[in-house]
Amino acid sequence: MSEGVSAGRFAAVFLRRLAVLSIAWLLIVKGAASSWWIGAPVVVLAVAATLPIRSSNPVVWWQLLQFIPFFLGRALSGGMDVAWRALHPRLPLKPGVIKYPLRLPHGLPRVVMANTVNLLPGTLTADMETCALQVHVIDRQAPFVEELEAVENAVARLFGITLD
Repeated sequence: MSEGVSAGRFAAVFLRRLAVLSIAWLLIVKGAASSWWIGAPVVVLAVAATLPIRSSNPVVWWQLLQFIPFFLGRALSGGMDVAWRALHPRLPLKPGVIKYPLRLPHGLPRVVMANTVNLLPGTLTADMETCALQVHVIDRQAPFVEELEAVENAVARLFGITLD
């Protein structure tokens, strides 16, 4: 009986991820049906690659509606900052690596945190240690710790996690 339950849960996770990634693909290609010749294998491989990632903390879907504008706002402001630095005559860059202690539980919440940091301009997750992220930053004097705390708090809300 427990095998049937785990097989059913596996199928539900597979189908849910297949649906989410298929919708993401449709959004990326603006609904072009001709893109599915490459999209279908990409989506299936992406689902297969994510299946080992399990979380005891499922996404709180209504929090996703708050996470998306949070992420887009951070990406826009960070992108403008990076563009300003790139176009500035003195090129005000002070790159470095900072170590950010994680409060999120292991598993999917940490993966989402690390990948969100990667997508924000001016930051790149260099390494995910047991209890910390090593993050390469474009300006080590900028308030990146506060920014990383804001991202971690947003990811915690996304998964319904209360941080200490």
